[in-house]
Amino acid sequence: MNFNEEYQKRVELIEEVLKRYLPEKEGYQKIITEAMEYSLMAGGKRIRPMLMRESYELFGGKGKLIEPFMAAIEMIHTYSLVHDDLPAMDNDDYRRGRKTTHVVYGEDIGILAGDALLNYAFETACTAFDLEPEHSLQIGKALQILAGKAGIFGMIGGQTVDVKESGHRISEDVLDFIYRLKTGALIEASVMVGAVLAGASDDETAQMENIAAKVGMAFQIQDDILDVTSTTEMLGKPVHSDEKNEKTTYVTLIGLDKAGKEAERLTSEALCGLRGLGHENKFLEALLDWLVYREK
Repeated sequence: MNFNEEYQKRVELIEEVLKRYLPEKEGYQKIITEAMEYSLMAGGKRIRPMLMRESYELFGGKGKLIEPFMAAIEMIHTYSLVHDDLPAMDNDDYRRGRKTTHVVYGEDIGILAGDALLNYAFETACTAFDLEPEHSLQIGKALQILAGKAGIFGMIGGQTVDVKESGHRISEDVLDFIYRLKTGALIEASVMVGAVLAGASDDETAQMENIAAKVGMAFQIQDDILDVTSTTEMLGKPVHSDEKNEKTTYVTLIGLDKAGKEAERLTSEALCGLRGLGHENKFLEALLDWLVYREK
């Protein structure tokens, strides 16, 4: 298997899905749909919808039921980035190699674009009921997971603690809490939704959540490493932003070398868990491995 070729095929498929679920640009409010499209179609790794689709296929899922949820998870992720870049948060001017939404459209439309993407994500996910109404119970369960992992006990909760704890050194326990929620929650949602929509058992879904928790932690640690070792040109966003915002990271806490080893350990455990499920998806295994060795 050529990982890069297979990865690119999946990115292209996800791009097609996202375009299909974008709202029409019409009416007096069309500036908001333009800003939504600008934000959503700015590129990126598309990791979350990719993990969702691979998890769906891991458990034998077929057809298009997964697609509105793939679009929804990327809309939720994108809204979080749009708000993260705002002057009141990280105050970043570049994301994914181009100017951030609030720089292009203004801070007011930037806020509204993030709000719109979050709300439209759930409108989009709900269209799954029209695709396969006979699977309404699974769709409802998937919606519960998506809402919970995006909310105050998921991503928003992690982001809240991250904001409140910036500017001073924090303990490893607090940092782990932030990473588990801010980054890990949507990765957990991705694989859990994929599993549920494919008909996985509650136990299998819980195992996928545990695997994704390790992946999310390793992914964020690698982000910490890249913020120190990479370049703005490579990442498509400013480097040394953690230092600028006086944030504690795994690099500042335990050093570059130990942080890299911790990311590798977590990834190894995640892969062992995945292989122990009794299902096979070689691309998914390769994807988890790539996440910790990626250069952007």
